[in-house]
Amino acid sequence: MTDQSTGTDAEETPRTEAEEPRTEAQEPRTEAEETPRTDAQKPRTDADADADADTDTEAEAEAEKDVTPEEAAALLRRRRVRRRIWIALAVPVLLLVLPVLVALTALRINYMGDPADGTYTRGKDAIWLGHAWVDGRKKDADVTALAARLKDTGIRDLYVHSGPLEHDGTLPASSYPNARWFIAAVHREMPQIRVQAWLGDVLASESPHGMRLERAATRAAVVRSTREILATGFEGVHFDLEPLHSGDQDYLTLLDALHRVTAAQDAPLSVAAHQIDPVPGFHSFWGTTTGHPKWWSQKFFGEVARRVDQIAVMSYDTIQPLEGTYGGYVAQQTSLALEVTPPSTDLLMGLPFYHENRFGHWNHAETVPAGVRGVRLGLSRTDADRANFGVALYVDFAAEEADWTAYREGWVR
Repeated sequence: MTDQSTGTDAEETPRTEAEEPRTEAQEPRTEAEETPRTDAQKPRTDADADADADTDTEAEAEAEKDVTPEEAAALLRRRRVRRRIWIALAVPVLLLVLPVLVALTALRINYMGDPADGTYTRGKDAIWLGHAWVDGRKKDADVTALAARLKDTGIRDLYVHSGPLEHDGTLPASSYPNARWFIAAVHREMPQIRVQAWLGDVLASESPHGMRLERAATRAAVVRSTREILATGFEGVHFDLEPLHSGDQDYLTLLDALHRVTAAQDAPLSVAAHQIDPVPGFHSFWGTTTGHPKWWSQKFFGEVARRVDQIAVMSYDTIQPLEGTYGGYVAQQTSLALEVTPPSTDLLMGLPFYHENRFGHWNHAETVPAGVRGVRLGLSRTDADRANFGVALYVDFAAEEADWTAYREGWVR
């Protein structure tokens, strides 16, 4: 995270009189300027211009008399070649730029309108918490401050980072040494809130390094790790495995096995989900051109949502350049997710509680107010009365006061 830049000393120093731009009246006149104009220096008249034009026309006519038919044909061919080159260059540019402009316009239009009354928190929101809460850095006073921060909000679930998983699916208990203390402290200060273990790892889907879900032994190890961390006292498990490509059947197989474990212990199985194709098949196009198919198909999203108790869309890092297009994009993502998420599954839309400027995430565009308004618009248009619905705040250690204010005023009310 970066802080706002400050001006340099030179930028903050007022200009002296010597540094002020000089006007024509202030500039000393040179000897040449004080000398009366000659005829050659006098302003040109219309008659002079007409005379020159007549001369140019006569010269062109005289030159044309000397051009042979072969030379004229060659000149015409050169002009045609230049025209074709310009067209050849312009067409690809237009083919790239026009769809982008059309898409941005459509998203901005999608941001228009008023959300329906009552599209506010249902008391099923969540927040991602950093590893400091379970590794010994946080103390009782921090839990008390967190309880004050979350009071009278819609937060029900805490996803506290307790991993990462090893690439082979195992999870050393040393990764979360203070978990029991944190869970007990939350139950004491915030008895209405659940604590879920946030586990994740990098998948070997785009590089030779990472977790390989195609290996049955790895999936079995993830299941064992889930049993072990639930035995610590966590009330649910939240998985974030990335980059996870659309249609990954090994992931679905893992979810089926995990859900059998969590259901037996009456604990929710929760996952962080990739965004949904803004247009059908977009993940395939993006994967072919960049090697990173960032999105999921809507069908695959629905298959994941049917296998879990809670699904949180990572609706940030969207590449959107403007606040209006980001809000319209979130509205679209909310609608797409609602269409394929079973009413029995908690659907949460992610809000950016962090501040970065890089390709993929522009701080001036991806704001909490725009995200909240987008969520409410999508909810209003698709399923305004959906009960199992909320927002998820990413992430506690990067949040600013303005983010919390926007969440409270726009969503909690």
